[in-house]
Amino acid sequence: MSVLNGESAAGPVRIIAVAGEALVDLVPADVPGHFAAMPGGSPTNVAVGLVRLGAPVRMLARIGAGAMGNRVRNHLRHNGLSLDHTIQAKEPTSLAIVDLDANGVAQYDFRIEGTADWQWTDAELADALDGDVIALHTGSLAMTQQPGADALLRLIKRARPASTISYDPNMRPQLMIHEQARARVETVLPLADVVKVSSEDLAWLYPGRAPRDVLTDWACRGPALVVVTLGGDGALAATAEDRTPTHHPGMSVEVVDTVGAGDAFSTGLLAGLLRRDLLGADRRKALRAMELSDLEQLLAEAAVTAALTCTRRGADPPTAGEVDEFVHRHPA
Repeated sequence: MSVLNGESAAGPVRIIAVAGEALVDLVPADVPGHFAAMPGGSPTNVAVGLVRLGAPVRMLARIGAGAMGNRVRNHLRHNGLSLDHTIQAKEPTSLAIVDLDANGVAQYDFRIEGTADWQWTDAELADALDGDVIALHTGSLAMTQQPGADALLRLIKRARPASTISYDPNMRPQLMIHEQARARVETVLPLADVVKVSSEDLAWLYPGRAPRDVLTDWACRGPALVVVTLGGDGALAATAEDRTPTHHPGMSVEVVDTVGAGDAFSTGLLAGLLRRDLLGADRRKALRAMELSDLEQLLAEAAVTAALTCTRRGADPPTAGEVDEFVHRHPA
């Protein structure tokens, strides 16, 4: 049973907290030259995806003022997310303008100067970890845009003694200074337990280095599990106890666009770890020693979640029922 607030019959709810941007994506609509305004932002997509998969989630976000901010709030409410730990900000809402190539791969243009997502203070995050928070997921723009990025870094350090830390760098080169972004990633790595990164991110962070080499390097820096997504070519993964990369092949689906696909993969990972009772600081040792068979199944579940997201417009992650139906129709 999934309970978003309060207590279940078994006791206090074990919560996955998700911190970061809650913006609006302007996604190409069916009518050429038109856009549809769809709430998004990488952490928001992860939070929504987790709820749809039945996980108890706490959203930590600064949501902007005005009509766009209201659109984000309504999106969170509609998906069963409480606004109790969100900030009703005075600043405007961030915008991501999405362009798609012939293969549906997304390119982004952002309007974020002076917007709500990057203004976190320690006081606004004071009660972010109240209750039984067994995992904290963050990353993306919120971990690089100041002044809020440093407040979120301090939140990670506060959370780590009790919680699994999940991190997705989700690089946006047009908004980041290369050396500063790489320094931030390498600061977070030793604090993280689960890291999901795309091969595109790694190509920008470490030009000329093969994803497999970076994966092995990162698995030595502290995380229990590191996963590199390879787009249509699947994913590579390694654990701290077995740093030999494992490859999971890609899936063949009819791609509408790739918006939110990486976030959906993170969602699948976290939901799978929750089902396996591998979240929480007390489960860190077990996570580091995950069996290869469990890792392969975990990657398969995350791949299905990401693939289904690619079959529809915008960041629209699947429900648990949709994942189960797909797996039933496409048995391994």
